[in-house]
Amino acid sequence: MSTIILGVDPGSRHTGFGVFQGEGDRLHHLASGSIKAGAKHPLATRLCRIYDGLAEVIRVHQPQALALEEIFLAANVHSAFTLGQVRGVVLLLAARSSLPIFHYAPLVVKKAVVGYGRASKTQVQLMVEQLLRLKVADEHAADALAVGLCHYFHQRWPGGIS
Repeated sequence: MSTIILGVDPGSRHTGFGVFQGEGDRLHHLASGSIKAGAKHPLATRLCRIYDGLAEVIRVHQPQALALEEIFLAANVHSAFTLGQVRGVVLLLAARSSLPIFHYAPLVVKKAVVGYGRASKTQVQLMVEQLLRLKVADEHAADALAVGLCHYFHQRWPGGIS
């Protein structure tokens, strides 16, 4: 059965997204990139840009699931609250789009994609590129594709990769 998955790497300045279709062992990249909300705009404006950008990705690609990495680290309390608001926008959009939402811890994502829970960002990006047979120039897009791949693998082999 073919599945289209949207992975999201939430950030208040750059929100990464990655969409791919998986069918058995075949993975087909559909789209990836970053929604650049900008640092100089008020948070409300950035949240609208993120919502609108992801809404367009969902409209165009019609994913069947949204995979999102859980928050694991924030530089300070203010950053944590801001990231929480971005995640809230992503969750709202997914709910309004009737998309099931799946959350994965960073260690689980790394283990699913690289095979090692403490893999570096570079290792994750290289493995994403190998699995999808493409060059990913944007680190936020690579992270989003990684969380989407993690979901795809967990969906295919429940309990078999963590």
